[in-house]
Amino acid sequence: MKAYEPIPRHVEAYATHVVDSIVAVHNELGPGLLEQVYETCLAVELHNRGIPFRRQIGVPVTYRGTRVGKGLRVDIWVDHCLIVEVKAVEILLPVHRAQVLTYLKLTGNRLGFFVNFNVESIRQGIKRLIL
Repeated sequence: MKAYEPIPRHVEAYATHVVDSIVAVHNELGPGLLEQVYETCLAVELHNRGIPFRRQIGVPVTYRGTRVGKGLRVDIWVDHCLIVEVKAVEILLPVHRAQVLTYLKLTGNRLGFFVNFNVESIRQGIKRLIL
């Protein structure tokens, strides 16, 4: 699939639910908690909305045809089509963006979010990435 092709409708629908869920969690809790707390609460919110997902999924890394192990853990993987990386940091760094792009590449997914819950306004903390 080429990057200029539109994201499938069902993936965009999941993306809308994910963003709404992120906003709900942040509105309820605000900034200042640990990453794991936000990830757990986001999982509760997604579950309550009936969104299929898995947490902390190890994704295999293959190098030149050889499987070299599970080099990463995806925080939240929505229906094997959308990646959500949860952060609770003072500032998002370029490495956080690179991390999500690598996750997208290794999973074959095209859409991902990295979200920093440690912000006053959650809209500042949500970053959407398309591969």
